[in-house]
Amino acid sequence: MRFAAAVVLLMLVLLIELAVPAYRQSATFDESCHTLAGYTYWTKGDFGINPENPPLVKLLAAVPLLAMPLRYSPPPQMFFKVSCLVGGRQFLYSNNADAMLFRARMAAAMLTVLTALLVLAAASEMFAPAVGLLALLLFVFEPNLIAHGSLVTTDMGMTLFLLATVYSFYRYLKNPSVARLLLIGLCAGLALASKHSAVLLLPTLVLLALAETMQRDAGSKLGAGGSLKCALRLGASLAVVVVLSLGILWAFYGFHFPMRPSGPPTVPAFSQYVPYMHHPRAEKLLTALAHYHLLPQAYLFGFADVAITPQHFSSYLFGKVYPHGRWFYFPAAFLIKSTIGVLLLLLFFPVAIALQRTSQRREFLFLAVPAAVYFLAAMGSDFNIGIRHILPIYPFLLILAAYAAWSLGHSSFGRSGNAWIYVVSALVLFHIVSSAHAFPNYLPYANEIWGGPANTYKFLTDSNVDWGQQLKLTKKYLDERGIQDCWFDYFGRMAADPGYYQIPCKTLPQRLGPPVENMPARIAGTVLISATELSPAVWGPGDLNPYARFRELRPDDKIADGVFVFHGEFEVPLLAAMGHAQAAENLLAYGKLSGKLSEVQALQALAEAQAAVSIAPDDVGIQVALGDALTQLHRNDEARAAYQRALTLAQTRYPEFQSDWLPPLQRKLR
Repeated sequence: MRFAAAVVLLMLVLLIELAVPAYRQSATFDESCHTLAGYTYWTKGDFGINPENPPLVKLLAAVPLLAMPLRYSPPPQMFFKVSCLVGGRQFLYSNNADAMLFRARMAAAMLTVLTALLVLAAASEMFAPAVGLLALLLFVFEPNLIAHGSLVTTDMGMTLFLLATVYSFYRYLKNPSVARLLLIGLCAGLALASKHSAVLLLPTLVLLALAETMQRDAGSKLGAGGSLKCALRLGASLAVVVVLSLGILWAFYGFHFPMRPSGPPTVPAFSQYVPYMHHPRAEKLLTALAHYHLLPQAYLFGFADVAITPQHFSSYLFGKVYPHGRWFYFPAAFLIKSTIGVLLLLLFFPVAIALQRTSQRREFLFLAVPAAVYFLAAMGSDFNIGIRHILPIYPFLLILAAYAAWSLGHSSFGRSGNAWIYVVSALVLFHIVSSAHAFPNYLPYANEIWGGPANTYKFLTDSNVDWGQQLKLTKKYLDERGIQDCWFDYFGRMAADPGYYQIPCKTLPQRLGPPVENMPARIAGTVLISATELSPAVWGPGDLNPYARFRELRPDDKIADGVFVFHGEFEVPLLAAMGHAQAAENLLAYGKLSGKLSEVQALQALAEAQAAVSIAPDDVGIQVALGDALTQLHRNDEARAAYQRALTLAQTRYPEFQSDWLPPLQRKLR
């Protein structure tokens, strides 16, 4: 009875931890796009929106929206990532955004609730009910799982179904049956429909099957008859799992191969996008799979995107920006963002095994192997933009930590002079207190060694700290202080709308967001800058970052440990230059769209570009704007000179961070 009461109490705590941030936070960068995608899948059957992620979590999150009277407009026909961001922003903020977001988030949060219950079940069956309860306790107060546990993103879906697949396989090996085999296939299929990293399930299950063969139980159904027969039985079982899981994946795409059965094609088309992988063998494989319709086109498109997107990502760690991913990013992020209590319990795990002299080798393998495979794969990737990409390892590690805590405490019970039970109790309590101290602002969590959530921005960025979730809190901050004269550089502007919350600030230019024209070279009043925008991860190092000088200032205040507040007068010449350059490009783009770019408009564009160059002659984008304006006036020699200056700057001024400029500049010069 007390066990059940403890479980109910912990689950209630978890629901509160998930619901309060879901209500308080504005939309994070990916959520408006995912919400639009899920709604469109249900109502239009159009999987050409957000094809870079499988549909399961988006479909689940959109279920509560189907009963709402929502205004819907098809997203604009442009590059698919931008189209989804722009379309999602319009979809969310042309309706009751807060109500939509809260409903969608609480639907997604059910994945976290199920994961918690599965952790309880797995740990209890593998070890003891006390270990299960302790694992649930660690889970409920794990800040990273809570931070992402109620967001409309794919990470918790993968976390749940990776654990579910491995646990189902564990139970199948203990007592094989057709029902248990079918359950493995179901869980694996749901994992594939959640996130592309689910392909790691196959090598994970193969490794576990090999380990089972090597230490087979001759008295079991699978192990009888020798190692070869055991291997053949397991191989056949995994083949059934693969077939079933692929069938379930197809079901989530409605058994339709094309991404978009009707309407305009996705931009770019699959055949145009795949070559950007720059990996001939992978390109050939995806093309063949698409040619024979072996997997849904949207799913294959997403695989290509997994390889393409990291080519354009930088990595920010310990105050330094790297042009691409680094193998040590996820180990460092794990040490920064995991609680000290859990880290030390994992460190004591070998001690716990030694004290218990346990023979539970199978259980340890089923927890360690999936976590190791996933972690090593993450280390080899260039997706260095958040701890959320390794969330699926946490349930496995928390069960191991719970076992270590239980084992150490159990070994000291009744023994005078043994301090393990006090050490373990202190670590578990420290884990709880550290997590509770972050409530309800879990996204920027860092443990006390690194100075806590207030200092996370010094070491990490993006979804580790500031993912655009602070609009409501920013509005509250401004209202409480009566601030009206302000400037705001908000990271999530492309995906969320500050105007919806009546934030009065004037817009500052940002890397990913709508352009800002008529930007003055000096601003005064209150300046608010998102941590992600302030970091060199977005703009690049040194003076590539127009906000670099703010990094040298001590902020007067912070909002939710992710928006920095400065008061005073500030020189921002590069921002002003960017505003002139953007005005030039806008004039040229408008003329092209209308089909009648007049000479007056072209001369206005040239004047804006020249004004930009006079302020910041060493900026690549500004030189490009000048070249574009000169091209429209048929002053080709001068345009070529501007493009050549831009190319030289891209090749010599932080070249590793400006490589994306090289292909378009080479085309312009040709």
